[in-house]
Amino acid sequence: MSVKVLFLNGTLKKSPQESNTEALIKKSADVFSKEGAETEVIRLVDYNIDYGIMEEDEGDDEWLGIHNKIMEADILVIATPIWLGEKSSIITKALERLNGVSSKTNSKGQSIFYNKAGGVVVTGNEDGAQSVSRSVLYSLSQLGFTIPPNVDTYWVGEAGPGASYIEGGKENDFTKQQVSMMSYNLLHFARMLKDHPIPAEGNTLE
Repeated sequence: MSVKVLFLNGTLKKSPQESNTEALIKKSADVFSKEGAETEVIRLVDYNIDYGIMEEDEGDDEWLGIHNKIMEADILVIATPIWLGEKSSIITKALERLNGVSSKTNSKGQSIFYNKAGGVVVTGNEDGAQSVSRSVLYSLSQLGFTIPPNVDTYWVGEAGPGASYIEGGKENDFTKQQVSMMSYNLLHFARMLKDHPIPAEGNTLE
């Protein structure tokens, strides 16, 4: 069964700058690819994305193309560095744009994001991974994404300034375990939702 996975990389570094967040994304993407899933990474900072709670085609920007890829995906993984203890500003912007279509429904009257699985990847060199993960996963759940167990993968090193993921996290056993758990759990739920979509009874926005 074909499964499409889309990663939104919220690094603040434009391509082709090296991104710790993208390095950790690649670990997850490798797991998905090994299991036959199709993966794509979008580095959001490379695109013109307007601020605001608006529909996908309302802004004078490039969000519509990103939105269309989200709609084609079975799995959406939000990936973000931590700055000042928070997710990156461009991930906040992306979540706000997703919120702009939160009232839109599928043919059954459910959120258009129903039957898609969501996860989160976090990098940094300070505390905040669990707080950022909680914020992102709650947002995705509110929008209609299904959140399986253990779908937060992160590397933050020791508290305070320290080694980045590329410098010190690639061989960390906990992070490697989380990458595996997140990827396989998302894949399992995506396949399950394709076979058995969430029933509409009691689950419509209309």
